[in-house]
Amino acid sequence: MVKLPGLALFPNLTRRGGRWAVGGWVSLSLLGAIAPIAATAAAPSPIPEATLAEAVPASPTAQGQVLIVNGTQAAVPWMITNGQIGLADYGVTDHMGATLLSSNQPDRQPVQWFTEPGGAVELSAWVHGGYRYLDIAPLAQRHGWQVQPQGNVLQITAPPAQVVAVRREALSGGERLTLDLSGPVPITLSDSADTLTLTLGATAADRVLREAIAAPAGAYLGSLTVTPVAGALRFQASTSQPPRLSTRANQIVVDIRADTLQPHSIAWAPGVRWQQRYVSVAGQPFPVYWLQLDPDQVNLRPIWTDPTTATGTAPLTTIAQRWQAAAAINAGFFNRNNQYPLGAVRANNDWVSGPILSRGVVGWNDQGQIRMERLVLNQTLTTGSGQTFPVQAINSGYVQAGIGLYTPTWGPTYRPVLDGETIVTVVDGVVVNQRAANTLGAAGLPIPTNGYLLALRSYATAAQALPPGQQVSLSSELLPATLAPFPNLIGGGPLLLRDRALVLDAGLEQFSQAFATQAAPRSAIGTTPNGEILLVAVHNSPAGPGPTLSQLAQIMLQLGTTDALNLDGGSSASLYLGGRLINRSPRTAARVNNGIGLFLP
Repeated sequence: MVKLPGLALFPNLTRRGGRWAVGGWVSLSLLGAIAPIAATAAAPSPIPEATLAEAVPASPTAQGQVLIVNGTQAAVPWMITNGQIGLADYGVTDHMGATLLSSNQPDRQPVQWFTEPGGAVELSAWVHGGYRYLDIAPLAQRHGWQVQPQGNVLQITAPPAQVVAVRREALSGGERLTLDLSGPVPITLSDSADTLTLTLGATAADRVLREAIAAPAGAYLGSLTVTPVAGALRFQASTSQPPRLSTRANQIVVDIRADTLQPHSIAWAPGVRWQQRYVSVAGQPFPVYWLQLDPDQVNLRPIWTDPTTATGTAPLTTIAQRWQAAAAINAGFFNRNNQYPLGAVRANNDWVSGPILSRGVVGWNDQGQIRMERLVLNQTLTTGSGQTFPVQAINSGYVQAGIGLYTPTWGPTYRPVLDGETIVTVVDGVVVNQRAANTLGAAGLPIPTNGYLLALRSYATAAQALPPGQQVSLSSELLPATLAPFPNLIGGGPLLLRDRALVLDAGLEQFSQAFATQAAPRSAIGTTPNGEILLVAVHNSPAGPGPTLSQLAQIMLQLGTTDALNLDGGSSASLYLGGRLINRSPRTAARVNNGIGLFLP
């Protein structure tokens, strides 16, 4: 039990089963600063302005990363500050069963939780450490929850409810499962594309469970199984589509159908709006998820798997959290076999990976300016005797005959990509040695911190011109030169739009015809006429596959972008916000090499 000095306690404070409670709901002394709110089930009172003004935390009085709701544990950041109980918003949706509704103020978030339409509960909200926290104290007070922090754990115990009926009904293009309850109860819907796993702190009469289990399987929802777990019930069944959960007064509703996207527009943080809805191209609807960003209020940075090396892959969620980004989208292409990047990644003027094949890139600076072009990097190696050699690529997994340049940004060591390479070590502008790739062990060759390596591939002339002791220098030129002033660059391709004109030409950027015509989930970045930036993910249509590149360009036009660039897609298409992917189940998302991270001031 935690008792915080300086907070007034509620009157009539009593101890119940090891927790402090007051007025029929939880409270712990650390919630004593929260004024009581009248309990009205159907039409909750709005949160007072004074409470909302306190939502931005100074320093939390308690915080942690583990949430236990009625005995069910999950990894959810939480914090208690200014007398408010904050859960990361995905904890309120995924582990309590609430639905986030559209909002225009980042410090307020209306949610639907066992209320009829129009009876939303408005929670105060704040962003801290890359997560958006929602104050659940009004829900705790209204519904008699007991809340107790202990170390890294926040435990919530809600009064048990009873499942009084389980009903299945066919819908046009889907199926619905409805649970009638004696009262509201927290719900966990496990994230899965083909399985329904619904856990709620409730009991049920044997008759109700027998009838639920006996109901025949449908085309969209398989036969139900019900398992008691730690004072709760777990309903499970196979599904043909990802299930979508919503609540009504004393009801849980789960829909299984292809068009389950819940449209909304949420002011998530100052300068960040989370939007999702269907966008139709030639009568075919596509689910579109995007973040609308004000560059004057947020910062974008390239992020990659590990700050110490350009190589490797990881889930976008892991990469974003490693860099402490509030949001992120996957970005450039990479080789899935050796996990090397295949395209431009420049961070603060340092090439993590160089551009290839004149493909499209997006560049930006700290002043909020952004530009998209097809990029060429011309690099030249010049010897002390005046010989010049073109450098094919810098820090890249794209290899062909010529010279590959690898700097310390690539990582501490370089492992040859091809067996026949000759590796030249340069320190302080002087060649130190040459090594044949087949003489190196599995550990590779160290990259000098005050120099670089040159990987010579089928280039005997260059090898002869670079003996130990030879002085060398590097020069580079960016084309078009308009991209040179931008310290941050991320590659993708092909370029889709420029000044609202379609400029899609996959062949020009040396993409295959199969890639150009493939229908698949997509990621993209775009800019609007007023300078806003859109990070966009588009998925499979309810009626078929995802968009082609041409359809993606049309979607970006409908979202209002003037310039747009395709990013890596397919299973890589991932959009991260505040601790979770908002566009897909993480179980279906591939590991990626790099992305664009969003950071809040």
